[in-house]
Amino acid sequence: MKTPRILVLRAPGTNCDHETAFAFELAGGAASLVHIERLLERTTTIEGFQIFVIPGGFSYGDDLGSGKIVANEIELRLREQLADFVGRGGLVLGICNGFQVLVRAGLLPTVSSRQSVSLLPNVSGRFECRWVHMRTVEGSPCIFTRGMDSLELGVAHGEGRLFVPEDVRAQVFPALRYVNPDGGTVTYPHNPNGSCMDIAGLSDPSGQIFGLMPHPERFVRALQHPSWTRGSAGDGNAAGAGLQMFVNAVDYARQLA
Repeated sequence: MKTPRILVLRAPGTNCDHETAFAFELAGGAASLVHIERLLERTTTIEGFQIFVIPGGFSYGDDLGSGKIVANEIELRLREQLADFVGRGGLVLGICNGFQVLVRAGLLPTVSSRQSVSLLPNVSGRFECRWVHMRTVEGSPCIFTRGMDSLELGVAHGEGRLFVPEDVRAQVFPALRYVNPDGGTVTYPHNPNGSCMDIAGLSDPSGQIFGLMPHPERFVRALQHPSWTRGSAGDGNAAGAGLQMFVNAVDYARQLA
């Protein structure tokens, strides 16, 4: 069986590309870091890959808004390639800044020609860098979260508050929600940004496109958890909670390789 190939997109300001590629390699895939200019000039194409990833960071310095420039480039110059890619079963993942790109490019919550939801500045008015608890949403079609239940990951963003207009909510497919680990009301800091309906991650209806604000690539080994040094996270070489998302994606993509 062939090894799935993963395209990890790079742009000026991207800073989580190597960690994301490592996570996919750890999950059994073959990851390639590809600068967006290579796609725009067509020296590299999405054809031949099974997973397309937009990692975290501050693409183009977020000078026109978080993820806006990459979103424009995708919408105006790469949409046809991506539509064909998804049509043949390919997976698309956007993490943090990548989630912002997918939303602004009109690829989430459903593939359309216009943006229908938004990611706004955090209610706290500040950059939030903390660990958060989440649960997967029962019945979600998301391929990346299959078989997962509760998990803890780190967030690091200033614009992660998902805004969903009332008339769009029926078209939204939450895959992850922020939760209070004690079972109480979900308020700040359990919901670190004030996201609508406590949504931490969205899937499209097919489950092939997934965007989330937390960083699964930053918790693929137990030793990356802050409690590991206190002995409560187990063997440091054990898998971290985020790794399963990459394993799920690679296992699914084997049928496409």
